[in-house]
Amino acid sequence: MPLFTKEGLAANQILKNEHIQIIEESDLSSNLLEIGILNLMPKKEDTEIQLLRQLSNTCEKIKITFINVVSHKPKNTSIEYLEKFYSTFDEIKDKIFDGFIITGAPVEQMDFNDVTYWNELTKIMEWTKLHCKSTIHICWGAQARFVLSLWYLQTSIA
Repeated sequence: MPLFTKEGLAANQILKNEHIQIIEESDLSSNLLEIGILNLMPKKEDTEIQLLRQLSNTCEKIKITFINVVSHKPKNTSIEYLEKFYSTFDEIKDKIFDGFIITGAPVEQMDFNDVTYWNELTKIMEWTKLHCKSTIHICWGAQARFVLSLWYLQTSIA
């Protein structure tokens, strides 16, 4: 089934060359699954290709919204790229998503409190409980969700 993405996304042409049906945002129709992807990985384009390739294996029509954190300045992806193809939490916070994916990040050796965007990430994770029908946490994103759950458990017991 086709994937719906923003027009000009770098991954679009690569996936089209692999015969994956990509329909850019300007060609959207109704009855789409809305999927948000909070991409915390440093090499955004590589992660986009991996996730979009997997999502293309469904029978559903999917509209993808990539989201980035604003409390961290990336080293491997330009701000211009993020402004063109990504939304911020403030831009999507009133939306309801059918699904939401929170990726990993190469911070597994750091204390969670040392992650510069930890507060923003936990705010987004809490937001998904009311605004997303289903949420998937990948790699470090899953560890972050687990740590947040433990923190809530500890504070409720105390």
